[in-house]
Amino acid sequence: MQHESLWNEAVAFTRSKSPASFEQWFSGVQFDGMTDGVVSLRARDEFVREWVDQHFLPTLLDYLRSQTGWSMQIAWSVGGELERPVAASRGETAEAMNAGARARTLASNGAAAVRATDDVGTPATDDEPPVSRRPATAKMSAPPLEGLNPKYTFANFVVGPSNQLAHAAAIGAAGGVGPRHNPLFLCGGTGLGKTHLVHAVAHRIRAERPQSRILYVSAEKFVNEFVQALQENRMIEFRSRYRERCDVLLIDDIQFLASKTQTQEEFFHAFNALHQADKQIIFTSDKYPQQLERMEERLVSRFSWGLVADIQGPELETRVAILRKKAQMEQIDLADEVVLYLAQTIRSNVRELEGTLIRLAAKSSLLGRPVDLDFARQELAATSSPRANEAGVDDIQRVVCHHFKLRTSDLLSKDRHKSIAFARHVAMYLCKQRLKCSFPELGRAFGNRDHTTVMSAVRKVEHLRTTDPEVRAHLEAIERKLGTND
Repeated sequence: MQHESLWNEAVAFTRSKSPASFEQWFSGVQFDGMTDGVVSLRARDEFVREWVDQHFLPTLLDYLRSQTGWSMQIAWSVGGELERPVAASRGETAEAMNAGARARTLASNGAAAVRATDDVGTPATDDEPPVSRRPATAKMSAPPLEGLNPKYTFANFVVGPSNQLAHAAAIGAAGGVGPRHNPLFLCGGTGLGKTHLVHAVAHRIRAERPQSRILYVSAEKFVNEFVQALQENRMIEFRSRYRERCDVLLIDDIQFLASKTQTQEEFFHAFNALHQADKQIIFTSDKYPQQLERMEERLVSRFSWGLVADIQGPELETRVAILRKKAQMEQIDLADEVVLYLAQTIRSNVRELEGTLIRLAAKSSLLGRPVDLDFARQELAATSSPRANEAGVDDIQRVVCHHFKLRTSDLLSKDRHKSIAFARHVAMYLCKQRLKCSFPELGRAFGNRDHTTVMSAVRKVEHLRTTDPEVRAHLEAIERKLGTND
């Protein structure tokens, strides 16, 4: 299989850097497959996993990325018998030597990325990389799914701290590595990748199990179909479509069902039928289930039965990776300094980031100018809203400290005194609301705290703002000092 050949090349390349040490540690590691940029490895014990993770995987993953252009990550499992250790398999030496020779040739010549093929030898497209262990039935024809973007695959999804949980859960829901949660509820702001993951699940299931009956609709379309079925007296057909003739149900923007009482009733029964039959259900929403207003409590409860995975704004490193990935896909020549400038300037969401890149490339083509740093600055200055008066993290921290009569060092300290902790939480909340920074970025800005600490603080202040008049008064006073934030 091509995936195994590519893996062997990466192994040979990594082994050549430190042969003796490699043999010692990889005798306790087994390769279990590679699927859409996720490499599955098994370690003999936790000690081996940690050492290999720290000392060998950076080199190995860099090689895989250079040959595929994919966003690679490792899925570890620990313990159990290793039937095929990487450094102990019989007959591996010759294969590894051949792979190593090819790897060195590719590296020295700067060859293009290796094209993967599926199990029957058919070249895969760039948009839909093959999956390992694909059964022969994968060549069966499957009915087209309306509304799916062919570029929204797992291989084209850039993983970072802000979306790692959602990405892993989506792979599990599609039948890949990791546990399967049912239902899976993906939530987050607009343009952060929720729909991308839903489409990726559909693509993966179609590739591996084309006989599966997948329904992908927006909540708005579900409502329209329900109303039309009522008007045309076709409720039996409608219920059969969503309860009996469906193996996987994917619904975007479930918040659209809010206040639609009759539709919610119908959806409640469809959900129960599918869940009881262990059919995979995935929702996306711009809010957490508990924040969905005018949604029946029994539905809100069911949305939380499986896993609720939120996606936050990408941190700087992920924004850089997203831009590089998009530039590679669209064959846009982009210097590192331009990538960094765009990633530092556009922080709100992935859609705006990618849209800006495409707009710059289109205009540069029309004008016959390269997308250099000067060109990027000029175009963003001409098309972006003025930000000269927008407060940064430091400004918000300073205003909050002045309001509560504290020092900035207090916010960054480990002091958990009630008054200091409250001021710190308020500052985190205002930074998140006004600057759209990612939780990891804010964690670093507030004394290198873990991003989960920031998440908890923001949610706490969000709740207090609606329930505690005193907290609301504090927030409004600080916001007046900061000025209007458009």
